[in-house]
Amino acid sequence: MNQPLLVVEGLKTHFPIKKGLLNKEKSFVKAVDGISFHVNKGETLGIVGESGCGKSTMGRSILRLIEPTEGSVMFDGVELTTLNKSDLRKIRSEIQIVFQDPFASLNPKMTVGSILTEALSTHHLGQNSKDRRAKVKELLGIVGLSPTHIGRYPHEFSGGQRQRIGIARAIAVNPALIIADEPVSALDVSVQAQVLNLFQDLKNTLGLTYIFIAHDLSVVKHVSDRIGVMYLGKIVEMSDKKELFKKPLHPYTQALMSAVPSLDPDAKKERIILRGDVPSPSSPPSGCAFHPRCRFSKDVCGKITPRETTISPGQFVSCHMYDEEYKSEFSDVKKEQLIGIR
Repeated sequence: MNQPLLVVEGLKTHFPIKKGLLNKEKSFVKAVDGISFHVNKGETLGIVGESGCGKSTMGRSILRLIEPTEGSVMFDGVELTTLNKSDLRKIRSEIQIVFQDPFASLNPKMTVGSILTEALSTHHLGQNSKDRRAKVKELLGIVGLSPTHIGRYPHEFSGGQRQRIGIARAIAVNPALIIADEPVSALDVSVQAQVLNLFQDLKNTLGLTYIFIAHDLSVVKHVSDRIGVMYLGKIVEMSDKKELFKKPLHPYTQALMSAVPSLDPDAKKERIILRGDVPSPSSPPSGCAFHPRCRFSKDVCGKITPRETTISPGQFVSCHMYDEEYKSEFSDVKKEQLIGIR
């Protein structure tokens, strides 16, 4: 798990806002605004953040379903951002995506067998139709569905079953990396655990690597090895799962953690209420994007964009409180507040 399968550097995805009679570009929505991270072979990297922070755009930008504005996406030594369409199509068998909405991601006019066969045919897998049909039945069995479902249409399945079909389509081409874009958020709570366990089983049996995108911390905690926290297009903290839940560093991460319900009735946990609303990504605040809502905000936070400060190998935080150059300005912040929610 020490060899990076995916390395993302300085990824930006900005959408132009056009106004006026001449439809000129006036400004940009900075959905993803300069993020960097890596994913090791065989691990699950969780990406968490509230709605609109750029999580899904990031996932689609990696696959170039949305063209990134700038930055580097290196997959297994191949730079994806410079590939032509033909070469990109070939490498997409190595990177697949499971979409959030199982109701919208499957063609209602195609049977399950046709949907899965199309994936195999597109990437020239299977010698003939008989081989592909046998593979489709095998895939249905792997994801917990009956091979007899091969002739049914998506509307004949429940939400959880449809998501299993989406997962089967993703693993049909033997990918190395799967980007799971909020794959359980549209499902009933009772079904979510079953689908999450399926992801874990497939990871172990097929040797998969995941980027698991979610807004639910409990979901990310269940499946992830490391977790990145996004806010307004940036990753503000990255850490090992256990360390993040034990000692969240960034004030935004602390606020998220404080909102997680505890099953221990005797647990005493400070509830952090964030002030104001999430700023617009078309006009983000200067300096640290979180500073208008941060309880520890100082003058420097509104003027200078924080750098990534490495706390330990694989753990970093983008906050002036941990930067040696500005640490002294936060001397009034209590130590127990700095190390996170107890």
